[in-house]
Formats: sequence, structure tokens, C-alpha cells
Amino acid sequence: MSESPALAAARLHCRSLEQALVRLRTDGLGRLADWGGRLATVLPAGGRLLAAGNGGSAAQAQHLTAELVGRYRHERPAFSAISLHAETSSLTAIGNDYGFDQVYARQVAAHGRPGDVLVLLSTSGRSANLIGAAVAGRRAGLRVWALTGPAPNPLAEAAHEVLCVEADTTATVQEAHLVAVHLLCEGFDAALNTEAAVRERATVAGRMP
Repeated sequence: MSESPALAAARLHCRSLEQALVRLRTDGLGRLADWGGRLATVLPAGGRLLAAGNGGSAAQAQHLTAELVGRYRHERPAFSAISLHAETSSLTAIGNDYGFDQVYARQVAAHGRPGDVLVLLSTSGRSANLIGAAVAGRRAGLRVWALTGPAPNPLAEAAHEVLCVEADTTATVQEAHLVAVHLLCEGFDAALNTEAAVRERATVAGRMP
């Protein structure tokens, strides 16, 4: 008996995700580890991470900020991270007064400071409000990182650095983005622990006769 269309679709979906994760492991781990290490320098020094996306990508952006303000795996200090799409009164006021394309750019201009990090997530890389946010972030002196779907795309070009997920469907790109968010948090925590160990060794050495 042949398998049902639903089961065939599920197998195809899982195969697509497996292929995307193989490409992410091959091409993206170094970049995510680097981003985590740099965040471990910015945030403990009083910097801030801003994040934004639309639809499912908004959920992924909020997942990232929750892991930083709360914790990922192990107990550690809280760090400043804001999901711009979750600022509903600001979002709707800006959209009403300036248009939807400006809902993130104006918040970046308000909250961003030189040296902060702006993370923008988009499956298509073509959302005008995220491209506008990238432009505003660069203008304000933020470091702009993008997680997108397949390259080339306008958001990848507007950001300082990008990790592009090569996949055929929006769902697969979003699922791979969630893995990337967790890997970024892994890298951040690992770098924090390394910095803490270095400081502890320096303190102990300073106390030795």
C-alpha cells in the first residue's frame, strides 16, 4: 500500500530540514560562534541587542531576546535585549503615523546606541521595514546582523553581516533560524564562561604572594 499524501509531505518536509541543517552546520557555525563571542563583549559592557522580524520571524526574534534577558541553559546575569515588534503601542503608533515600512527604523533610531547589535530575521530578505531598520541601524552606529533565507536578497546587502539559510520553503528557513538562534545563545554563553574563567584566573594570580 502506498503511503498517504500527508505522510509523504511530512517525509519531504523533514528531508528538506535535514538538508538545510547540513548546510547550516557546514557554512554557518563559524559565523554564529563569532557572533556569540562578540555579543559576550557587547552586552556585559552595557550594550544592548535589538531584534525584529515579521510573522514567524518575529517569534524567532522574540525567542532570542527572551534567552538573553532570561537565560539559555545555565544561570547567569540578565542582559539587555529588546524585541521591537513586541512594543505594540509604539509599533501601531509609528505604523499609523509614518507607515508600516518605518515601524522598526524609528525604534532603532530611538533605542539604538553606537556599538549595540541589531539582529534582523527574514525568510525572504525583502521586507521593507527590516531593510529600513538595517539602514537606520548602520546610520546610528549599530552592528547589523541578518538571518535570512536564500541569497542574494536586499536585507543581506543592507546588513553588515548575514547568515543565509538555503532552503526551498519558508517553514524550513524558519525552523533553521530557530536552530541558529539557539547556536548563537550557545556561543554567547560559552564565550561568557571563557571570559569569567580568564577574570577569575587573573584575580587569583593577583592575590598570590
